[in-house]
Amino acid sequence: MDTRFLHSLIVVIETGSIAAAARRQNLTAAAVSQRVKSLENSLGCDLLSRTGHSAKATQACLRILPRLKRIAAEVSGIATDLDNQQPSGELRIGVISTLLSGLLPRCVQYLAGSAPKLLLQIVPGTSRDLYQQLQQQQIDLAILVQPPFKPAKVLKSEFLFAEPLALISLQPSSAINNSISSQPFIAYDKSAWGGAIANSYLIDQQINVAPLCEIDSLESIALMVKLGMGVSLVPHWQGLQDLANNLYISPINEAKYHRNIQLLTHRQSGREQLIAEFKRALHAA
Repeated sequence: MDTRFLHSLIVVIETGSIAAAARRQNLTAAAVSQRVKSLENSLGCDLLSRTGHSAKATQACLRILPRLKRIAAEVSGIATDLDNQQPSGELRIGVISTLLSGLLPRCVQYLAGSAPKLLLQIVPGTSRDLYQQLQQQQIDLAILVQPPFKPAKVLKSEFLFAEPLALISLQPSSAINNSISSQPFIAYDKSAWGGAIANSYLIDQQINVAPLCEIDSLESIALMVKLGMGVSLVPHWQGLQDLANNLYISPINEAKYHRNIQLLTHRQSGREQLIAEFKRALHAA
């Protein structure tokens, strides 16, 4: 069984169409279809259900898909295991947006010297989206906000650091709650895992606000505060001061309102050596 064909099948399932899979793999749609057909002939069952321009896994395919993914991952890791000098290969890393301008560039810089053969594919996204992508093994690891639930057993989690909740404003504030109540409030989306923490502070303090807007983009919130549109409660992430150096940051030091950042990996990734190298870079950064 050609593992290149397995990769094509997996990408079709991830993207939902043969055409999209062909674009991602720089192949023709006919070539991807031929690869899938070869697998179907080899296994003696239909793997895809095609409707119009879309394609999804059949029930038979879903039953064997976890095993097919493990096979593809294990074969991909062989070249890495044989390289005794430097880790090589591709590592797909999911990262929340606030780490793209601070921690991650330092990791990339470190790896450029320690593992120049390692190709990093950076996938930005929300914590919820990255968690789902990691479960489905569309990425190899994720740096995200600690989930508000116990992660799936197939995932391993490692605490990295905590970011305290803070009031950001254009004017200094001696009373955080009064500032929130008396000024327009820009809300960190409470449906986001980090935003739920900020919202829990408002609930605990019995502060009623009518948000000017609610958004899951900390960078946008900081810029709106910088423009004098109001105040906000956000985690004090690395890079906040660089983004808006004229803002006043008033931290809330209670640990229950900290945004904990975790590293999540999949136990069946097949890229343990590459992940270990990235962890070294992460802790060095």
